[in-house]
Amino acid sequence: MKKKIGIKLIALAAFAAFVTVLPGGTIHAAKPVELILATATTGGTYYPVGVALSTLWSIKLRSEKPAAIKVNPITSAGSGENINMLKGKEVEMAILQGLFGKMAYKGIAVYQGKPMKELRTITMLWPNVEHFVIFQGKVKSGTITDIKGLRFSIGRAGSGTERSGLTIMNGVGMERDDIQAEYLGYFESSNAMKDKRIEGANLCAGPPVAAVTDLFATPGTKVKILEFTDGQLTAINEKTAYPGYRYIVPANTYPGQTKAVKTVAQPNFLGIRADVDTEIVYKLTKTIYENLSYLYNIHQATKHMNLESAISGLPAPLHPGALKYYREVGMKIPDTLLPPS
Repeated sequence: MKKKIGIKLIALAAFAAFVTVLPGGTIHAAKPVELILATATTGGTYYPVGVALSTLWSIKLRSEKPAAIKVNPITSAGSGENINMLKGKEVEMAILQGLFGKMAYKGIAVYQGKPMKELRTITMLWPNVEHFVIFQGKVKSGTITDIKGLRFSIGRAGSGTERSGLTIMNGVGMERDDIQAEYLGYFESSNAMKDKRIEGANLCAGPPVAAVTDLFATPGTKVKILEFTDGQLTAINEKTAYPGYRYIVPANTYPGQTKAVKTVAQPNFLGIRADVDTEIVYKLTKTIYENLSYLYNIHQATKHMNLESAISGLPAPLHPGALKYYREVGMKIPDTLLPPS
């Protein structure tokens, strides 16, 4: 109920921004088309990138005819809640992990027998990089299995962080009970580590992750990002629905991190409901790719975005509006991404 009330308040505030007072005191409502974009908690990458996208769209499309297009970003618990809000028609768009998109569209794993066939895609965004961060004093092998037995934040309950973390753990032979699980957001996790209330946290996002930077920059707090062996990555991909690949976090991405980290990543993407108007989605897609420099200046994660990789790894068909734009610029679209007729 609180989420729905919050969404309504955001929508009302956005509407108020488009009301114009004409000479003589007459109030004229421009009646913009309003969309809501679900992101995640403020300490990760989903939220700032979601805000950047929403701001770009709202600025560039405010003079569109027959109506302006306004996009409002909201926080959430992450991909799990975002899928639920898309299904419930509480939001039109969401930033999602590839894992959740694949599970939801195909009706597998946590969505077994309940496929979300109304899910469509607009574009890949950036790699969702796994940051399993623990205190240096707790490091044994230096790999993911070092979280076993720790007081560890696995992410907010129902979030994409929690689900991807548990999926990865299952892939390397661990279960939820192998950690003393806490369910915290990103900055809640970093604060809990600084207060020594927990010993590690799962903070997956596009580098640099604000909450991870916070930990590395805190005097007296010595932490390490755990690595994945090639064998662990293979096992995760073979045993689970996780769409993982090798990712190297370069040295000096975080304060005092002097060595590169061999971790893993999965793709993040922009999902949307199939019932959103085709012309609106066309304009959203076109605006992204005609203004990449704007996004690049807002957050480093968006520098992974380009037309060459826009449709790589998408777990569900394109929305017809996105398809229209990609065909317009000459892209070849695989049959697997064509929306159902």
